[in-house]
Amino acid sequence: MAALGLFAVARLTGTAVLAATAWATGHGPLRLLARSWDSRWYLRIAEHGYGYTAHPHPGISFSDLAFFPLYPALVRTVTALTPLGSGAAGLLVSWTAASAAAVGIHALTARLHGRAVATAAVVLWGLLPHSVVLSMAYTEPVLTACAAWALYAVLTGRWLWAGTLAALAGLARPNGFAVAAAVLVTAGHEVFLRRGKVTHRLWTGIALAPLGWLSYVLWVGHREGDPLGGYFDVQRRWGSRFDFGRGALGFVRHLLLSSDRLLYPVALLIVAAAVVLYALLLADRAPLPLLVYSGVLLLITLGGSGFFESKPRFLLPAFPLLLPLARALVRTARARPWHAALVAGALAGLSCGYGAYLVVLADTPL
Repeated sequence: MAALGLFAVARLTGTAVLAATAWATGHGPLRLLARSWDSRWYLRIAEHGYGYTAHPHPGISFSDLAFFPLYPALVRTVTALTPLGSGAAGLLVSWTAASAAAVGIHALTARLHGRAVATAAVVLWGLLPHSVVLSMAYTEPVLTACAAWALYAVLTGRWLWAGTLAALAGLARPNGFAVAAAVLVTAGHEVFLRRGKVTHRLWTGIALAPLGWLSYVLWVGHREGDPLGGYFDVQRRWGSRFDFGRGALGFVRHLLLSSDRLLYPVALLIVAAAVVLYALLLADRAPLPLLVYSGVLLLITLGGSGFFESKPRFLLPAFPLLLPLARALVRTARARPWHAALVAGALAGLSCGYGAYLVVLADTPL
């Protein structure tokens, strides 16, 4: 498929630029890709299971229970079935999941807007400023793959698949609940329209969708001695909590009044752009599951405190936000091909250069 080939070219080019930057600064590119920041936590879980807590400063504790289990389980499975170590296995899982996500984004978008827009959406996703994460041992590719195919299943009426994939998304990341929300709201709308006269597959999909997220949150709560609040207490100790945007607004005020490093203003611009793109998605009257999924991801990102520099990464799975841009790019390509080529080239340069900066030069969590 042409879209998957273009996506692979985009990511391989970005990886090559990162590798050149790493070698020029005396770093090993594979180690940076496999064992940077959160990757180290996930690979440690894959190697040793849960139960590790770091104490970087007195009175501060970071527990590995903050990290959801699907990705470490996949890495452990690969290491059990192949001679690969955990780092290489983590990269294999991420690269495979990113490819599956690209195919899913293409299938969903082609159903809605045709193959040309679908190809543009996949390329844009592969050229986002933070798309370097798709080449790393991180969980966003796994979540996006589950989300893309779950949303496709909803649009095609495959409720068992939708529920199962939503459950897996809920085991991948905390914001994976957005997939379950999309399935539940859309299914509820279907029940309302049909006055309850729906198949058992839809009811089963409804039951399955939130199970992954709920089961892990309750398991952590039980382990921490507080079934309903234990997981959220773990997240609070990491500095992450949902405060309806108060912490994020405070950081934005600091950012506007004080000088800071490059990645913080870029993160602010990306989050602001996501809000605008969601408004365009609403104006385009996108299908309900896409609106719910993207809206919940955006709400979690905007409303969460802590790790402001990571918010663009949290929005990587929100690929439906790219559909208005993909449609505009296709219209431009048909009317002015050179203009479209210039835009694509600029995005590629930004993605490759900024990705290398984030991983190699910026000493800040992704």
